[in-house]
Amino acid sequence: MTAAALPAPSPATTGEQPGVRLARSRRNAELSLLLVAMVLVAAYGAMVEAKVLDTITADFWMPAAAVTAVFLGLHLVIRFLAPFADPALLPAVALLNGLGVGFLRRLDLGSAPPAEREDLAIFAGTGGRQLAWTLASVVLAAGLLALMRDHRSVSRYAYTLGLAGIVLVMIPAVLPSRFSEINGAKLWVRVGGFSIQPGEFAKLALLVFFAYYLVRKREVLSLASRRFLGIDFPRGRDLGPVVVVWLISVLVLVFEKDLGTSLLYFGMFVVTLYIATERVSWLLIGLVLFFGGVYLAYVLGEVVGGPFANFYLRAQIWLDPFADPYNDGYQLVQGLLALGTGGLFGAGPGGGQPGLLPEVQNDFIFAGIGEEIGLFGLSALLVVYLLIVERGLRAALAVRDSFGKLLAGGLAFTLGLQVFVIVGGISKLIPLTGQTTPFLSAGGSSLMANWLLIAVLLRISDGARRPVTGGGGKAARPSGGPPEQLHGAPTEVIRP
Repeated sequence: MTAAALPAPSPATTGEQPGVRLARSRRNAELSLLLVAMVLVAAYGAMVEAKVLDTITADFWMPAAAVTAVFLGLHLVIRFLAPFADPALLPAVALLNGLGVGFLRRLDLGSAPPAEREDLAIFAGTGGRQLAWTLASVVLAAGLLALMRDHRSVSRYAYTLGLAGIVLVMIPAVLPSRFSEINGAKLWVRVGGFSIQPGEFAKLALLVFFAYYLVRKREVLSLASRRFLGIDFPRGRDLGPVVVVWLISVLVLVFEKDLGTSLLYFGMFVVTLYIATERVSWLLIGLVLFFGGVYLAYVLGEVVGGPFANFYLRAQIWLDPFADPYNDGYQLVQGLLALGTGGLFGAGPGGGQPGLLPEVQNDFIFAGIGEEIGLFGLSALLVVYLLIVERGLRAALAVRDSFGKLLAGGLAFTLGLQVFVIVGGISKLIPLTGQTTPFLSAGGSSLMANWLLIAVLLRISDGARRPVTGGGGKAARPSGGPPEQLHGAPTEVIRP
């Protein structure tokens, strides 16, 4: 005689709400993916030691354990403060950040005297500093999640942030070169041994302002005056904001001598404008304005020199780096040779010669890693970046308020554009820029700004994925949060 089957436990019998189960499921998936990513980081560190030291020390796991502890702390913060956030964002970013710390430590091992390599402390050298910056950046991201419980609250300070962003952009331009210029680009503020790149934080402040402004001007900017070749173009009077941002980007190109930053600021505004209005004409106008400005700067650099000379030189190096491979073209030539030497599979972690690459810890870290992990490895890294951008765009699609859509879409595009700018410069697709590779390159400014970007995306995705407010066991939405998701709400009849 068989016993009767017991009914499966339901939320009513367990006392567990569906929203709680959904949040726990997503956070458990995030934890599993995070642990897999950290195993890959630890394996990378072991292979580096096996190649550089000819042995695997007993402490090979310590750098990976340190970054794992940092990211597990952020995971716990997300579990409590943003339980419905996208579960793929943190593991993907942690993988890139962990590999960046691992590669920078690999550079430290390669440059240290052979007798001192096995005893190199985990907080020593560039890799150790990057590990400390990772801790500071994650703490800052956790603090932002704690302070910003609703992404729409930041729109109250849109004009203040917009002004702050412009000031941050212009500070390096007005400072003397000895305080702001590195490798020909004026992007830094240097005081003693400390340096900061204010433009990294300016992009976040400007994006908040762009999103707020375009939400309120969307209807006006969507108006069309005439149709040409099947495309509706805006009225001439509405071109003012685009022209203003274009002029700012040209000024950045002229006075800060950096094409990448100029392209980043102008590109994120035009794309945010396109998301707001859904008019292709804005993209076409943006492309014409930007490339027209770049061509004008190139011609003026050739004729009059002055503030345009640096851009003209970079353009000449881009057109033919092998014309002067031991001086002006040395950095780009070495980067191309490193990528070519890596081939399809690379020389293996620790098997390359990244020390031959100038600024391999910053601008050319992608080429240094590419020599050791090859084309397939670099493709995998680009897929991880693509995943982060895709999840950011998915959050933009899912959130119901217009400000959140524009902000998330702009943040995701900005990250993707920054990767394109640096990888395009290294691979000779576009002229070299002073941009850093997000989460990989050494430096605190870029790392902190990009972790703040991820924190905002986590907050927006949490608001987008949070179940509707109401009875029946549904999770409550925090006060002041995004509008309710109506597709899952019950139907009610209200009698007068």
